[in-house]
Amino acid sequence: MSDLTLNSEVHWQARVAHAFSRAAPRYDALATAQRQIGEILWGSLPTHAFNVLDMGCGTGYWAQRLATRYSRAHITGLDLAPGMLEQARERHGESIDWQPGDAAAQPFDERSFDLVFSNLAVQWCPDIGAVMNELYRVLQPGGQAHITTLLPGTLQEVAQAWQRPEALLKTPDQASVVKAIAKSRLTIIQQTASIERFYYPDLTAVMASIKGVGAQLARSHTHLTRADIATAQTRFEQLREREGLPVSYRCLTLQLEKSL
Repeated sequence: MSDLTLNSEVHWQARVAHAFSRAAPRYDALATAQRQIGEILWGSLPTHAFNVLDMGCGTGYWAQRLATRYSRAHITGLDLAPGMLEQARERHGESIDWQPGDAAAQPFDERSFDLVFSNLAVQWCPDIGAVMNELYRVLQPGGQAHITTLLPGTLQEVAQAWQRPEALLKTPDQASVVKAIAKSRLTIIQQTASIERFYYPDLTAVMASIKGVGAQLARSHTHLTRADIATAQTRFEQLREREGLPVSYRCLTLQLEKSL
């Protein structure tokens, strides 16, 4: 990896960590879409687990649920954003092992976990191959990873309303994710691509749902005029459905396993 690429990734990670740290205090109140998408994973989890990692744990919502579900397990929460981990500690205490770190360079020994849970975190990692290699390394033989991530086309209505393609998250497509998994030697037990659509009463609520969870990084220093906002609102209103203004999340749900 060149120094230029490395510096670019470090800068990106710093921006992501900063954005999510700032969002941490209000994250839980605004993360409706993220919670509903996470429920997709819940029904597929194994009956038993003993060493569990919540990769990209945020404020600890899922880590705490995992601790309740697997009451005899050691639960670890990993997140890149210090502000998220601070909120997690305040809300859920120290019975869960909160660890700072990057999903692509995890601070754990080989074969540390028999279950990894990760809801809407992988899309923030610029190197999907490194993430999958790390999952293979930290999983025990026979261990599983249950993951939701986002695919290209997510937030397409937002990009259309603002006429800014950069509003779309830059995520690897499904074929690239599958290729990275194959190279890591993990096995795909199940994969499902779906479109999860959520509805909001107005543009203000749409933008709060995105910015409020730290998920809007593009052009953060751009000054928007009242005319810009009015124009975006007019475009978004053309997309309105009976339930409200739609926002689409293109999701990839994965169940992976490390062979014995």
